[in-house]
Amino acid sequence: MYSHYDGRQIDMVNSRDDYDVVIIGAGHNGLVCAYYLAEKGLKVRVLESRHVVGGAAVTEEFHPGFRNSVAAYTVSLLNPGVIQDMALESYGLKIIERPADNFLPLDNNQYLLLSGDLSRRQRAFARFSQKDAAALPRYQRQLDKVAAVLRSLVLKPPPDINGGLRSLGRALSLGWKVHSVDVETQRDLLDFFSISAADYLDRYFESEAVKALFRFDSIVGNYASPYSPGSAYVLLHHVFGEVNGKKGAWGHAMGGMGAITQAMAKACESCHVEISLESPVTQVLVENGRTCGVALEDGRHISASCVASNINPLLLYQKLIDAAELPEAFLERISHWKCASGTFRMNVALSELPDFTCLPGREPALHHSAGIIMAPSLDYMDQAYLDACAGGWSKQPVVEMLIPSTLDDTLAPAGRHVASLFCQHFAPELPDKQSWDEVKDVVADHIIDHVTTFAPNFREAVLGRMVLSPLDLERKFGLVGGDIFHGALSLNQLFSARPMLGYAQYRGPVRGLYMCGSGTHPGGGVTGAPGHNAAKQILRTVRK
Repeated sequence: MYSHYDGRQIDMVNSRDDYDVVIIGAGHNGLVCAYYLAEKGLKVRVLESRHVVGGAAVTEEFHPGFRNSVAAYTVSLLNPGVIQDMALESYGLKIIERPADNFLPLDNNQYLLLSGDLSRRQRAFARFSQKDAAALPRYQRQLDKVAAVLRSLVLKPPPDINGGLRSLGRALSLGWKVHSVDVETQRDLLDFFSISAADYLDRYFESEAVKALFRFDSIVGNYASPYSPGSAYVLLHHVFGEVNGKKGAWGHAMGGMGAITQAMAKACESCHVEISLESPVTQVLVENGRTCGVALEDGRHISASCVASNINPLLLYQKLIDAAELPEAFLERISHWKCASGTFRMNVALSELPDFTCLPGREPALHHSAGIIMAPSLDYMDQAYLDACAGGWSKQPVVEMLIPSTLDDTLAPAGRHVASLFCQHFAPELPDKQSWDEVKDVVADHIIDHVTTFAPNFREAVLGRMVLSPLDLERKFGLVGGDIFHGALSLNQLFSARPMLGYAQYRGPVRGLYMCGSGTHPGGGVTGAPGHNAAKQILRTVRK
């Protein structure tokens, strides 16, 4: 929960400025940051380049009568403290848990469907391996322990090497927290940051189907093989969320992901935050080594004592700030900020539900409400990555399909459906100087053909589609290289090193400049945590 103090104690940084804080980008973290600042009495303005708030968490009509969460598409990591503090439910937000977690269609009319309580999951595993069924409780227990450690750190700034006694105190607190858990959990925590998802899951399971079901999380937004060191952490990153108090669950926001950010915008407006749409920022203004506002594309200047950026660190430091205002060593380091998640996103309007060969039926069933993973083995995922490295995209891509209209009938006409296709391992930059604009429709057809091998009616059921290549995701939402996390979740880009050592506490290298987006701790996903944490740091500075 957010730690409150009396807003009347705050002295404005500079009374001549129009705003105390200007925030670049009305994505969910920008809105969260704005709310916490304005709630304490600061005058805040949010500047958004698009025609709608929400960043990548938006709901749009992409085919006549069909609406969907066109980029971010499912809920788990949104912090419950943020939901409560902003009273998002009072502004119309309703999140429901998915009835089933995952559905893995396989060859030979086999499938793995994960849903229900532990005993039901064990019965599903036992169809493939009795050993795996017996190992599941221990796996979940250990994963929950490690996830609990990380969950406790989400709303806390990480220690900073230049942070003095306060950061030393945070480091000691962190050390005590890790020391307080059992040794086995400490070992697992270390392993998650360094080993591959394959290595970790091999300790528990033997069935390829079971391992594939879990390993998918290790390559989501991660342009790497599940054999790659560090991929175990990406797996972990996807399991420390919760839905309506249920740890590790995944859910759906009624009305799509835009319902989250629309509720956040209403909460901001209740605190008198000014939100300006179609107002792209072209420069962060610096005077005498301190930010003094921003310049907009239309030539206007907005004065402010502080500027907080909700965009990718690469865009901030390479596009919006004069290089002469930044330390040379900082510029060199940020130029190596790794952004490339290899993501290809599609939204499709369907005349009917997919009829899977392994589990036939066109009427809504439990498996239609799950995350449908079309990647049947570890080697399959590895080969998809190798193909993308060699030729730009996978011959047999990794696809997760969600059909949110099975839970939310506001998204499609009666009897029709919408599906999200989240596709992994598509090179951010194609070989031989090809452009994604030239090949994206060919690749989209390829993906639809691939899904049709699992559900033979799929191609004929497609009424319309929205295709977002890695380049489209960058242009539309500012996701550099299609990176959904605003920067890879690798060991050298996590915690006190996000975005780099010395700048982990949401402050930039220019006085009055802050970062509140997913390029800071705890990283990507629709969490609200970076926005919350950045606001705390800004408020602490302003109070001083």
